[in-house]
Amino acid sequence: MTGPRIATAGWSIPRAVADAFPAEGSGLQRYAARFDAVEINTTFYRSHRPTTYARWVETTPPGFRFAVKLPKAITHVARLIDAMDLVAAFRAEALQLGDRLGPLLIQLPPSLALDPKPHEAFFAGLRDLWPGPVVCEPRHVSWFEDEANALLVAYEIARVAADPARHPAAGAPGGWSGMAYWRLHGSPQMYRSPYGDAALGDLAARLAAGPAGQTWCVFDNTTTGAAAANALTLQRLVRDA
Repeated sequence: MTGPRIATAGWSIPRAVADAFPAEGSGLQRYAARFDAVEINTTFYRSHRPTTYARWVETTPPGFRFAVKLPKAITHVARLIDAMDLVAAFRAEALQLGDRLGPLLIQLPPSLALDPKPHEAFFAGLRDLWPGPVVCEPRHVSWFEDEANALLVAYEIARVAADPARHPAAGAPGGWSGMAYWRLHGSPQMYRSPYGDAALGDLAARLAAGPAGQTWCVFDNTTTGAAAANALTLQRLVRDA
């Protein structure tokens, strides 16, 4: 895989773009015929059985990858403090994906400011358990300062480029430069607004500048079905560039 992975949060196929996908198969099978990656957000809310992960693996081709979101019990309840047992339990679940396992996504609550000592302890413990790619979407302004960036670099964690951006630096990748991960939530109305052709054209150019084989772009504007349409358009723009 050398180009960017373009995906949506979940694999819902809206009726408006259904013709772009095969007519037969499960929702995930049809989705995986057009895209090579997806972001699983349900792991944020609940545990999944091994049989569920096994079914996802069986349903997707070998080159497909799943990004998995760290549970809110770790990020929002424990707030990264004394959470290694929870991380270990989640890792045991996610490893059921085998070679389909992609990046670990850590989304922090807007109220969680950088606290260098305990947060470094969390990342150190995380890296002992999770050697694969990790990306972090912080939302408190303190995470966009030099100290936080240095912490992410030290533990090879890429900072997500998010839209809408909560800080002037939040709209571009940061932290570890070995990976670029974009999460587009919809703007101006989060989770609902589609992105126009001009915005997608600009995004295609920015993705091309990312690290080869380690660039992801996930559309999270799923409420109105805009995510799949935007991902298909971006896929075409990148391919034709």
